[in-house]
Amino acid sequence: MSSPITLEIENKVAVITLNRPEVLNAINEAMLPPWLDALEQCQSNSDVAVIVLTGAGDAFCRGGDTTKLGSHTMPTPVEIKEQFWNRLHCIPKKLAEIDKPVIAAVNGLASGAGVDVSLQCDIRFAARSADFRVSYTAFGLVPGNGGTYFLPRIVGEAKALELFWTAEPITAEEALRIGMVNQVFDDEEFMQRTLDYAHNIAGRAPLAMKLVKRAVKQSLAMELNTHLDMVSSHMLITRPSEDHAEAIRAYEQDREPIFKGK
Repeated sequence: MSSPITLEIENKVAVITLNRPEVLNAINEAMLPPWLDALEQCQSNSDVAVIVLTGAGDAFCRGGDTTKLGSHTMPTPVEIKEQFWNRLHCIPKKLAEIDKPVIAAVNGLASGAGVDVSLQCDIRFAARSADFRVSYTAFGLVPGNGGTYFLPRIVGEAKALELFWTAEPITAEEALRIGMVNQVFDDEEFMQRTLDYAHNIAGRAPLAMKLVKRAVKQSLAMELNTHLDMVSSHMLITRPSEDHAEAIRAYEQDREPIFKGK
């Protein structure tokens, strides 16, 4: 029986794949422990500089596994809360701790919780045939995996409300236009272009990459003076670093820098 989550690492890039293609990578509880373990491995492994999250087969993730939805299997309110807070939410909580770049490679359908998962990543690339369906209200539900947190921060409050209320499909091109995804690639070159980008930034100064991510994320909850105070402290760390010294040497010698990676 194949694992519902796979992890491959090559040249500083880790690829985590949601691996239930027979059900369009629908999320069930059996996926969560190996998914969490893969993220923890990527965070602690100094040989991993960038993480790519994608789906096996023709879909990214169709959302939560619907086999247990419906009044005939209705859990208690406490059980619903427990399922989300202590189990399903372990993934966005862990992603929030990871200071390495995380890229969602949306290779097909992303619906419901699948959209939320893509939004939890730092940036999103989409295949041209991909489509996004913020479908919760169509099922009488609210976004349960952080969609109402992430989407307004990416596309703005008014656009996020429009998408949530209508629950209409969004093409890859429309997602690009509204800033929901960063780039769209033709299907036949999609994964290679995504990996090329990942390998490119994997060669950047690792310390600066981590601190830039932290600074951007933390700035969303800071006023300006507090943020400037923080980044001046970050500069105290990066200026004397070996990464900075190597970048200067490489510039002076007209060559590509070689970072050790930590």
